[in-house]
Amino acid sequence: MALSGRKVALGAAGPLGALVVAAIISAAILLVTKHNPFEAFGAMGGAFSKSRVLIGTLNQAASYYLAAVAVAIGFKMNLLNIGVDGQYRLAAMLAASLAGSSLMDGLPSFVRVGLTLVVAMVVGAFWAGIAVWLKVSRGVSEVISTIMLNAIATAVVAYLLSPGRLAVQSGNNLGTAVIPDAGLVPTIAVGGSITPIYTLALLAVVVGVIYAFLLNRTIFGFSIKATGMNPAAAVASGISAKKMAVSAMLISGAVAGLVGMPELLNGPAAQYSINFPAGLGFTGIAIALLGRNHPVGIIFAALLWSALDSSSNSLQGVGVPNQLVTIMQGTILLAVVIAYEIVRRYGVGLEQREVARALAATQKQAVAA
Repeated sequence: MALSGRKVALGAAGPLGALVVAAIISAAILLVTKHNPFEAFGAMGGAFSKSRVLIGTLNQAASYYLAAVAVAIGFKMNLLNIGVDGQYRLAAMLAASLAGSSLMDGLPSFVRVGLTLVVAMVVGAFWAGIAVWLKVSRGVSEVISTIMLNAIATAVVAYLLSPGRLAVQSGNNLGTAVIPDAGLVPTIAVGGSITPIYTLALLAVVVGVIYAFLLNRTIFGFSIKATGMNPAAAVASGISAKKMAVSAMLISGAVAGLVGMPELLNGPAAQYSINFPAGLGFTGIAIALLGRNHPVGIIFAALLWSALDSSSNSLQGVGVPNQLVTIMQGTILLAVVIAYEIVRRYGVGLEQREVARALAATQKQAVAA
């Protein structure tokens, strides 16, 4: 097998092996609880015969992808940005407040949308910047600071999202002012489905392309990867580890700020409320790990995670608790960590045997000469 083909095969072996292991464990759990695994998996697969489930999977995968890329950027630098969840929620709330305020009246639609996206990115970058400032100036672990900043972001959102501040009461719902049509992005209607395609799912495509180009085609991307792999060697070669840490964390936070934008500007609610999706940042960590922080790998991981979420309701039709999906997701994440290590060791062994064979062939040629 050619080297490139081997890399592709080994790269796919980890997640595929984890998926198989998760399916086996889930089937065993179903059997123990006296449920038919074939009926359960059949119901999950059959759910995708409905166009609304397929479209919902695609829309959700876009947000998952953005969250995973935000996490992956930090991972490349050996920074654990656990604060994506707080960054995107705070960014979405403040961006929604601006988009629904009278300050935006009279502006062209593309300007309003553009300003909303910029504000979200700035807020996300600012919140992530606090953590990296504490790291480079005070040596505070970004894991601790970002976890604490998640809690602070939750408190800030709760404080601001109240009547008399940035929220308005509408029945039992509490949220920011509804964004007018001029501040929203049109969706793509699909015949036969009440669920439209979010056009802002294209944000995930744009971010993915920029992420891939940045990492693989720029000196900046090389510096980030080099610093993440070996900080001492990177510093010795003239790369500023602190500068790279700040840059990576700010970019990570800016991408995190975009996570809630498809739901905010394409979703039916058109506002940030207490019902706004939460937890996407933590899901992004799992998807980044499953996709090995690779821009293409994350696509498949996000689609898989979203597909499992979308098919969970179909389990109730066959009498299986939809918590089975959560078990599968957790098992996949646990199995993939183990599978990656097994595959890595196998790949190292293959390379060592190839080197040994090459050296032996060279020695034979030298002796023959």
